Amino acid sequence: MREQSQAHWREGSQETVSGEGTQEQLTVDSQAESAIKHYAEMQSAPRFPLHLPVELKSQGQACSAETQNISANGVLFAMDKDVPVGSAVDFTILLPGDVVGSRCDIQIDCHGRVVRSFEDKGRRGVGVVIDEYHFERA
Repeated sequence: MREQSQAHWREGSQETVSGEGTQEQLTVDSQAESAIKHYAEMQSAPRFPLHLPVELKSQGQACSAETQNISANGVLFAMDKDVPVGSAVDFTILLPGDVVGSRCDIQIDCHGRVVRSFEDKGRRGVGVVIDEYHFERA
């Protein structure tokens, strides 16, 4: 016999169950909502359209890419190769001195991870969140 707290409703092929599993579902839902909120906050950072050549290294392989935009949280690359979401990546961005108001170029060594990958006009768009970075004068 089922507990009274487990109510079933069935219409067509849909079924709703409440009871023991409800708390687990609420935990999963709140984790998903938290991840969505964090992603939205990352997406809201101002982006600067900067097109710079970059060599991106992932899983022991290097490939050429071009930055499409850069924000405080990450970089969007255009590239010919797909890099799977979740992959760790290393790359160096060389900012021209005249762009950043410096007499010399600025090198930024970055370590991050792929959070987005999509098809765009025959190329791959690859969004990377930057986890660590280090500035150097070039």
